[in-house]
Amino acid sequence: MSFNSFSEFYKFYLSEHSKAGTKIFHFIGTALVIVSLFLYFYTYDSLYLFLAPLMGYGFAWFSHIFFEKNTPATFKYPLYSLKADFVMFFHILTGKIKIF
Repeated sequence: MSFNSFSEFYKFYLSEHSKAGTKIFHFIGTALVIVSLFLYFYTYDSLYLFLAPLMGYGFAWFSHIFFEKNTPATFKYPLYSLKADFVMFFHILTGKIKIF
C-alpha cells in the first residue's frame, strides 16, 4: 500500500486505531513523550531523551498487541506514523476525535 499524501495516510492510520483502548494508550504515550521532552529541556538530563521514545512506542505498541490486534503502522511508515500520532493526540485533545 502506498500513499500520495499525509491526508491519505491519516485515513488509513485512523482505521488502524479503531478501538478506544488503542486511542487511550496512544494518547497517554504521546503525552508522556511531550512531558519527557519538556523535562529534558528544563533539566538537560539525557535520561528524558532516552525515556521519550520508550514511553511513546511502548504504550502504542502495547495497545496494538492487546487491543487492536494489528501491526503498528510505524513499522512500514515511520515518519507518517509519528506525525499522525501527534495529529491524533491533538484531535483527541480538542474533541475532534472521540475516544468513547
